[in-house]
Amino acid sequence: MTASNQDIQVRLQKVIADCGVTSRRKAEGLILDGKVTVNGHTVTELGTKVNPHKDAIAVEGNNLELAAVEKVYLVMNKPRAYMTTLSDPEGRPTVMELIYGVKQRIFPVGRLDYLSEGLLILTNDGDLANMIMHPKYEVEKVYEVKVFGHVNEGILAKIKRGVMTEDGLMKPKSVRVIEQLPNKTWLEFRLNEGKNREIRKICEAVDLTVDKLRRVAIEGLNIQSLPVGQYMFTTRKELLKALGLNEHGQKVAQRRFVSAKKSLNVAKVAKIVGKTARPADDKKFQAFRKESYYETVQSIKELKLQKAQEEAAQVADTEAAEKAARFAKTMNKGKPRSYGN
Repeated sequence: MTASNQDIQVRLQKVIADCGVTSRRKAEGLILDGKVTVNGHTVTELGTKVNPHKDAIAVEGNNLELAAVEKVYLVMNKPRAYMTTLSDPEGRPTVMELIYGVKQRIFPVGRLDYLSEGLLILTNDGDLANMIMHPKYEVEKVYEVKVFGHVNEGILAKIKRGVMTEDGLMKPKSVRVIEQLPNKTWLEFRLNEGKNREIRKICEAVDLTVDKLRRVAIEGLNIQSLPVGQYMFTTRKELLKALGLNEHGQKVAQRRFVSAKKSLNVAKVAKIVGKTARPADDKKFQAFRKESYYETVQSIKELKLQKAQEEAAQVADTEAAEKAARFAKTMNKGKPRSYGN
C-alpha cells in the first residue's frame, strides 16, 4: 500500500456510492438509518470520512470492496408502468426486470414515476450519478409533457414565473408549447435541478392534469433512436462527453439537446382551438390525475360497456319486434277469407 493510500480520507457516502451499492444520496439515508459499519462500529454521521483502502466498511452486513467493482453504464428508454427502483413492495414491475446479463449491482440514476417514461441511466458509478443528479452541476434534463385541455398564454405565464409548492419555489429553466391536439397540449420542460416529481407538482400548482410525461434528453444525451423498453451499454467517457462534463464534473462543452419540434404561437393556436377545447386548468380534468387515473379510466370503460350493452339490447328488442311483426303478417296471409251473405 502506498503512502498516498495510507493517508487518503473520503466521505463515507461517496465510498458506498463508488462501490456500486447505491447513489450517494441514498447512501446518506443508509448511514442515517444505522445500516453502515466502519471497522465493526455503526456510523450514523454523514460527515464521517474513511480510508477506502484501509478501513473495513459494510452496508447491511455486506462488506465493500472498492477495487473489485467493475463499472457498468446503461442508457434505457423506460416504458410506462414500470417502477424506477430495484424492487417494489407492491409487486409492480421494475426497470431491473428489463435488464439481462449484467452481473454487477446497478441502480437507476434519478427517478421516473411509475406512469412516466423515457431516458434513464443505470450504473454502479456513484460519482457519475451524483454529477447528474446534484443541482450544483446544473445538468439540464428535457421532458415532453402532454396535459389535458388547451394551454393558453395565461397558464404558460404562470409556469414561467414559477410556483410555490410545499417544497418551496419550483421554476423550470424554460417551458414552451410544441404540439396542440384537439383537446390536449404537448409542452416541453427544461429543468436543471430535477427535484422529486417537480413537473407534476408545477402542473398541479396551476391546475393542469398530466396525461403523459417522458424524459427525452439529459444535456446532449437522448433516446431518439432507442425503442421503448430497450437499453444500450455505454462508457463513462461517452456519458461525460454527452453531458459536456470533465472527470471532475466541470462544464467543458455545450452539449444542449436541440429538439426538432418548433415552438407554437400560443395566441394563434387559441384562435383555432379556444372555442372547442376546454382550458387546461379546467378542474374537470383532475379526475385523470395519477392518484385517480385508473379509477377514472375504469369508470369510463364501465360506462362505455354499459352503453354498448344497452344499445345491443335495444337492437335485439327492435329485431325481435320486427320478426314478430313479420310472423304475424305471414299468419294473417294464411287465414281463409270470410264472405258475408
